[in-house]
Amino acid sequence: MSELAPPPIVAILRGVKPDEIVDIAAALVAAGIKGIEVPLNSPDPLESIGKLCAAFGDQALCGAGTVLSPQAVDDVAGVGGKLIVTPNTDPEVIARAVALGLTAMPGFATPSEAFAAVKAGAKALKLYPASSFGPGHVKAVKDVLPKDILVYAVGGVGAANLEPWRAAGVAGIGVGGELYRPGYTAQEVGQRAAALVAAWNAG
Repeated sequence: MSELAPPPIVAILRGVKPDEIVDIAAALVAAGIKGIEVPLNSPDPLESIGKLCAAFGDQALCGAGTVLSPQAVDDVAGVGGKLIVTPNTDPEVIARAVALGLTAMPGFATPSEAFAAVKAGAKALKLYPASSFGPGHVKAVKDVLPKDILVYAVGGVGAANLEPWRAAGVAGIGVGGELYRPGYTAQEVGQRAAALVAAWNAG
């Protein structure tokens, strides 16, 4: 899958291990989560991403987070990843992802960074860390961005505080610790994912 299908939620599995990725991802997909990223500062991330994409690449948009270089983009693409998420706005990383036909979701804080990402070819942006800026920041930035650019809120956004972010116009969210932390079982992740999807669908 090369696009994020509804509900527009990306699960951030920081710290996930290759021997648990398939079970964790199965629980997420069963709950309705259609975007899954394995940050590259997780243990053996490319092995996990390869397993993830092989098992669920046709059901969810799968790939990597914390992608910091064009080489890392190539590495992720090499194991089947379709999603490239960054914590920053690096035009070279964005351009490489776009050139390979991948979905780039670079992180931004300011309007200048947002426009730099758009200029490099990004169609989806993530405000990060969202909790540091607030829904009003998203609304103000969206007022000046091209209307077809999707803005996701990532960092401190979850089931308990979705409403103001949705009112501000975010296209979706990325969620880490509320869904998964090292040590959570697949059953726990599934329950947390179901609650988050239900909260999104209730909005």
